Amino acid sequence: MRIVVLAGGIGGARFLRGLKEAAPEAEITVVGNTGDDIHLFGLKVCPDLDTVMYTLGGGIHEEQGWGRAGESFAVKEELAAYGVGPEWFGLGDRDFATHIVRTQMLGAGYPLSAVTEALCARWKPGVRLLPMSDDRVETHVVVEVDGERKAVHFQEYWVRMRASVPAHAVAPVGADTAKPAPGVLEAIAEADVVLFPPSNPVVSIGTILAVPGIREAIAEAGVPVVGLSPIVGDAPVRGMADKVLAAVGVESTAAAVAAHYGNGLLDGWLVDTVDAAAVPEVEAAGIRCRAVPLLMEDVPATARMAAEALAMAEEVRA
Repeated sequence: MRIVVLAGGIGGARFLRGLKEAAPEAEITVVGNTGDDIHLFGLKVCPDLDTVMYTLGGGIHEEQGWGRAGESFAVKEELAAYGVGPEWFGLGDRDFATHIVRTQMLGAGYPLSAVTEALCARWKPGVRLLPMSDDRVETHVVVEVDGERKAVHFQEYWVRMRASVPAHAVAPVGADTAKPAPGVLEAIAEADVVLFPPSNPVVSIGTILAVPGIREAIAEAGVPVVGLSPIVGDAPVRGMADKVLAAVGVESTAAAVAAHYGNGLLDGWLVDTVDAAAVPEVEAAGIRCRAVPLLMEDVPATARMAAEALAMAEEVRA
């Protein structure tokens, strides 16, 4: 079985760990979000790609879900002593090494897809990890500060501001002229199933779908497309997805997120058991729906979620 997964950071990475257990023989291609990428201290940082790579490669900080295990912060502390920021973004010493290698390779002319492949050669995540694009795409969020609207990088909104003010708009800057990275469209065309894990539907999966050609390739592939709701009981399972959903006019409900993707793209949708009442509404919109436990409490629980998604894909195929 060939599976394509569109993934953001923590939610996508943890889902993939369960998917690998649920389908150990499958060939899994992960199309990772790069709209969260940012340049810090002269280095190219790819938070979502690295979170997937570290999680599946056994190097993630399990409690926080991002960054390296056994991390130290001597370099960051020294930079702060020189008055060099930003201090709000937590790059650790081990993490710095990854970004240094990536930036050196990019400077030598290698595209991000080749750099990602080289980094994964060390971590051996057990999946093929592709950036959504080799081109630069950055998600910006429009906020209002002191009565004035301005656009800030998504990382500044999410990490420094902690989404403490409303988001008035979300824009994946550069996505409209970006091209899918090598291998992305081919993987989708050859897939047996496409999965949308419980990643952020606006700034993770939504940004991937904003790259011209990717949404169209999925819609035209003729294979089941099944998603898992990131909203449980009208609230995000993790993070602040409700803030960016509001910015694009989508309610924070499992049914509303399904409608946001649309039945032209989505064939199946899993909601949590607490949202079972949403099943008829989703199915009325032409999307097959089922209520199952969707909390990724551990790997076995996540594997059961992944198995339910694959089972629904088989139902759609039949």
